[in-house]
Amino acid sequence: MDYKKIYEEWLNNEFFDEKTRKELKAIENDEKEIEDRFYKNLEFGTAGLRGKLGAGTNRMNVYNVSKVTQGIADFIIEKGQEYMNRGVAIAYDCRHYSKEFAKTAALVLAGNGIKAYLFEDLRPTPELSYTVRSLETAAGIIITASHNPKEYNGYKVYWEDGAQVLSSIADPMTEKINAINSFKEVKTIDEKEASDKGLLVILGKDMDYEYIEKVKTLSIRDDIDKNIKVVYSPLNGTGNIPVRRVLSERGFSNIIVVPEQENPDPNFTTVEYPNPENTKAFEYAERLGKEVNAELLLATDPDCDRLAIEVRNSSGQYVPFNGNQTGAILIKYIVESMHEMGTLPENAAIIKSLVTGDLGRAIAKEYGVTTFEVLTGFKNIYGKAVELEKTGEYKFIFGYEESIGYNAGTFVRDKDAVCSAMLLCEAAAYYKTKGKTLLDVLNEIFEKHGYYKEKQISLVLEGVEGKARIDRMMETYRKDFPKQIGNLKMSRYIDYLKGYEDISPSNVLKFYLADGSWYAIRPSGTEPKIKVYIYTKGNTLEESNKNLEVIEEIVINNLNSIE
Repeated sequence: MDYKKIYEEWLNNEFFDEKTRKELKAIENDEKEIEDRFYKNLEFGTAGLRGKLGAGTNRMNVYNVSKVTQGIADFIIEKGQEYMNRGVAIAYDCRHYSKEFAKTAALVLAGNGIKAYLFEDLRPTPELSYTVRSLETAAGIIITASHNPKEYNGYKVYWEDGAQVLSSIADPMTEKINAINSFKEVKTIDEKEASDKGLLVILGKDMDYEYIEKVKTLSIRDDIDKNIKVVYSPLNGTGNIPVRRVLSERGFSNIIVVPEQENPDPNFTTVEYPNPENTKAFEYAERLGKEVNAELLLATDPDCDRLAIEVRNSSGQYVPFNGNQTGAILIKYIVESMHEMGTLPENAAIIKSLVTGDLGRAIAKEYGVTTFEVLTGFKNIYGKAVELEKTGEYKFIFGYEESIGYNAGTFVRDKDAVCSAMLLCEAAAYYKTKGKTLLDVLNEIFEKHGYYKEKQISLVLEGVEGKARIDRMMETYRKDFPKQIGNLKMSRYIDYLKGYEDISPSNVLKFYLADGSWYAIRPSGTEPKIKVYIYTKGNTLEESNKNLEVIEEIVINNLNSIE
């Protein structure tokens, strides 16, 4: 792309509003910024769109949102009138321009004769997935950038099964989007006309009620201490109302919300990075937790599909759990409880991503539960769950990823922090009746199954040069990697670029070491990062930690040496 030419076109074309052109005028002397905004189109893929807000082809703005929506509309129109009538459900989170982008998408769909079901206000991502299935819409759209910084927004697409689109749908959608040569090809109508024609339907509290009632069906036990004291932070996102509501309706009477992070705030004023995976996000929760003597801290990300926890130890400090550890706790609670109550299916299965650790697998195996592995992303977890559902050979009971995403149901086909918050509070409240904290339970798991340790490292490489370097890193490392790390010899290497067994092709490398440790490398699909996942297993915590340090040092040094 001739980025300078495209920049000039946006700058001087009155089709673009005055605010957009003024923003572009302000960067006329910043060559690097112009290049970054216009060197490519913001890419639509199986993760949808995600990028920094601003004017430009490589930015999130109403023009790119309208173009992508037109392409999706063209795809739906090709499917026929039935799909057009079924329509598209649309939700949005608390970020800057989320409401505007959601309304833009709704009116483009309406302009193409496709019914749009638009939520009246912000809603969590899992509720959007549920809505697609409840209303039997053809598709769903959620405007969110998940846990990214405030400068970002995004656009995720779901298909009629309630899961994010897989490549079989995303690829032909992308073809339709790329076939649009001009923003002037986008069809739209105003809000009144859309409403008058019955092409714009506003969704409200009825859908909230339906969704919460469904979440409550996933509860497992009532022989628990519902007076357990929990501090919860929605991190100024969409989780505040649904998480508090489901916990209240389940009878938890001691849920205290972090006041500074209770209400929606697109600037995320109290946290630089609204990702509960980052322990800095728990600063306010920890402070409040110590004041009220809370036993458990919960935090959900802005669109409320991810959940992280911290647990109070014997000295009154809070210990953060990573996604693998929290997933292991949930698996133990769910599987153990089902087994005890006689409700565990004989053919039960859990599904995890291939960069998620194996501790959950070890717990599941103890109870005869099968573990399946898929590519990263809940779209793949539920793609496999639907496949299992169709064959009837296995019964899906839980899916999870190391990136703090979990779900135990099938009515939402994505990660669900509302459901996860309820089950984690249940687990903590149940083990409390046994005189144990979740930290005690985790240590018991380690003693029984071995000391599993893990670490994820992200090397951030932004811009044109960064993307090119990430590509070089992957290409070089897949050909020239260390055959031995410290005293650990490599036992197996899988390159998923051309697929592996029943796993689709993906740019992922996974290296197994002789002692059962392993590490994986992949570029992020949504952020300018190359990610390294390291997993070790030892007879002692010290052994596991030592091996993790050795693997990290050698792998990261190797990657950083690739210019």
